[in-house]
Amino acid sequence: MRFMVLIPARYASQRLPGKPLAELLGRPLILHVCERARESGAEHVVVATDDARIHDVCSAAGVAVEMTGAGHASGTDRIAEVVTRLNWDDAEIVVNLQGDEPLMPAANIRQVAQLLDAREDAQLATLCTPIHALEDYLNPNVVKLVSDQAGNALYFSRAPIPWNREGANAGLASQQRWQDALRHVGLYAYRARALRQLAAAPPCGLEQLEMLEQLRALWLGMRIVVDVARETPGPSVDTPEDLYRVAALLRN
Repeated sequence: MRFMVLIPARYASQRLPGKPLAELLGRPLILHVCERARESGAEHVVVATDDARIHDVCSAAGVAVEMTGAGHASGTDRIAEVVTRLNWDDAEIVVNLQGDEPLMPAANIRQVAQLLDAREDAQLATLCTPIHALEDYLNPNVVKLVSDQAGNALYFSRAPIPWNREGANAGLASQQRWQDALRHVGLYAYRARALRQLAAAPPCGLEQLEMLEQLRALWLGMRIVVDVARETPGPSVDTPEDLYRVAALLRN
């Protein structure tokens, strides 16, 4: 099996400006992410960015990097531009690894690619982990998902799903059964054709309501296959505090 990893990386970040170049144990954050991608066994690892500073850092470190347009609304749009420019075949498997995930296990990157490779009927693959705390189940920043018996995603939501009907009139306070709930891991594998189709389609209503881009794929009738991650990913980097936490985890 062959697969590619594309890492979208933009300089602008409200909570941590210049995030891809933030220092993490003496190296820019983006290079730690590239290391995880290389460890996965990907045939090609490419950073997609619209910022010359990120381009120069990656290039100096020997990482393939492609400059993209500055107007992309999402990382999916950014990597779709690269896939089209490099003229990758429609059947190529492309993993979208976010540029702020230095603790994403390489095993998971390979797993999501293998998952898609094994399911010719699917256009995308992604991963999940069990939810271990009621706080996470009720947290809108923790994306939940439900799937069918064959492992196909049925829906993704910021709301607690599945929703327990018992006592539901009491609202969130009634939702105490969370042990079977699943947390979505924001790691995707696409067939290149599906990636191009997604980027060409306008946002759908569900996507805009939940602010979840993967709902566009479901809206378009694409099949997203899901599996439980082999390893639980560490936290991503969104704030300066996250940098300190991730640095401590990497040291250990």
